[in-house]
Amino acid sequence: MRVSDSSRVLFVHVPKNGGSSVDWTFDHEVPDARRISERGRHSTYRKLLRTEPGLADYWSFGFVRNPWARMVSWFSMMQNIFANETAGRPRTLDKLERKPGVWEPVRPIATDFETFVLEGTRTVPRFARAQVDWLETRKGKRVDFIGRVENFHADFAVAREQLGLPPTQEVPRVNKSRHGHYSDYYTDETRKRVAEVYARDISEFGYTFDSD
Repeated sequence: MRVSDSSRVLFVHVPKNGGSSVDWTFDHEVPDARRISERGRHSTYRKLLRTEPGLADYWSFGFVRNPWARMVSWFSMMQNIFANETAGRPRTLDKLERKPGVWEPVRPIATDFETFVLEGTRTVPRFARAQVDWLETRKGKRVDFIGRVENFHADFAVAREQLGLPPTQEVPRVNKSRHGHYSDYYTDETRKRVAEVYARDISEFGYTFDSD
């Protein structure tokens, strides 16, 4: 989540949707970029507006992604974090220690992808939350622009224009997960489970299992 008051732009950071790259752009190219201190980096649009009602008048945006690809990316990130913990890497140890309530529920379901999908979407609320839910209020007000990770460069160019930034040929990829093609991870059961959990995203944005 980032805000520019001079440009009157608000970015809502849906997890695992290229948001770290957007944050990087704000922090390095937008002089007055700020966070809302009372809220975490993945706060929903409605929580941000509850904290600062005036943001309702700002141009707002966020990104969505193919749900099946997103789950693989999320799983890969979790595996990497716990591997770094085992290796004793100080930055990761500090991250886990600062917010144990966030990470401890994930530990038992990050052992393999099937468990992550089938159990994680039942026991960890954020893994079962539709992406569009991050981007709207309970009264149905949505952010002004919803980009797609699959079209990241072109869609982020829309936000750059709102921020008064020049076009760019390449946006730095920050916090990118490393893994094979998402389709290789799925069984019929896990594929069906993602379809059930993210039915709203699939319906509203036209995603299919094969839409890279």
